[in-house]
Amino acid sequence: MRMGILGLGRIGAFHAETLSRLDIVESLVLTDPFADAAKAAVEKFGGEVVDSPEALLAAGVDGIVVAAATDAHPALILAGVEAGIPVFCEKPVAKHMSDGVAVLEAVQGKGVPIQIGYNRRFDAGFVAARTAVQAGELGKLHTVRSTTLDPAPPPAAYVAVSGGIFRDCSVHDFDIIRWVTGREVTEVYAVGGNRGADYIKEAGDADTTGAILTLDDGTIAVVSNSRHNARGYDVRMELHGFQDSIAVGLEDKLPLRSVEPGVTFPAGTPHDFFMDRFAAAYRAELTAFTEVVAGSRPSPCTVEDALEAGWIAEACTLSLHEHRPVTIAEVRGA
Repeated sequence: MRMGILGLGRIGAFHAETLSRLDIVESLVLTDPFADAAKAAVEKFGGEVVDSPEALLAAGVDGIVVAAATDAHPALILAGVEAGIPVFCEKPVAKHMSDGVAVLEAVQGKGVPIQIGYNRRFDAGFVAARTAVQAGELGKLHTVRSTTLDPAPPPAAYVAVSGGIFRDCSVHDFDIIRWVTGREVTEVYAVGGNRGADYIKEAGDADTTGAILTLDDGTIAVVSNSRHNARGYDVRMELHGFQDSIAVGLEDKLPLRSVEPGVTFPAGTPHDFFMDRFAAAYRAELTAFTEVVAGSRPSPCTVEDALEAGWIAEACTLSLHEHRPVTIAEVRGA
């Protein structure tokens, strides 16, 4: 299989490394607006460099991985589909929901598979949680808690174009809540604050947020996010039902310190980076994409899936700014 990668920044280079280690991938074709980034990736992982997306699409690739800047996602997805080449694109589909909806409308009926990058769907713990819910092991759910805490905030330049913490960070929690529970969100109420980096506040964003999501069966989901978690990169989920309760991320590398006498858990070195926490999930995700390219499985995360998480992010952003509950139906109709 011959795979193309568009964008060789941090995540693009990571994907190049992952693909280079998959037995089914025989060669890579790489492109990036910054030629040095593409050349550096080729030196490390092999393959060839071309000077444009058009050249990459014409290079006989079987599938493409879009890891370029968010603003480029819609055009690159559409270019891949028009060329008849299966597309993997890092989230989001587009920076603005209107553009994401336009992408969905443009690709419907084309018959070209598109997979959007929500890696938690491929993490062993989240997969086990979904299986437990589907099997009825917990009984009816009543409470879900989902947490994503970054060890340090991203650079100011990134924050300025990120679209805000709900669209950039919390959206992973929103997607995985939908996927694990199999339910839809109907209403949100969000709050946020700034007690850390001034540039986040100056960008009109929050560095720490909380959101209450009401699911369509009455389950309450609590989402907690922060850009400041000095102990490490903390991603967890709890699911509480009328018959049992389970947790994802409750393991020795959990970045949390117990102050209970005699308790030594967690005893490992805390996770300090998302690529550390989800290395196996990223490999499983791209392995799944090779299966999508081969036609042996449908997309495990479609454009429609990604837009559903995006609507929840839109609702939380509006709720934060207007200090009120917001329904998903309201933002869909905006």
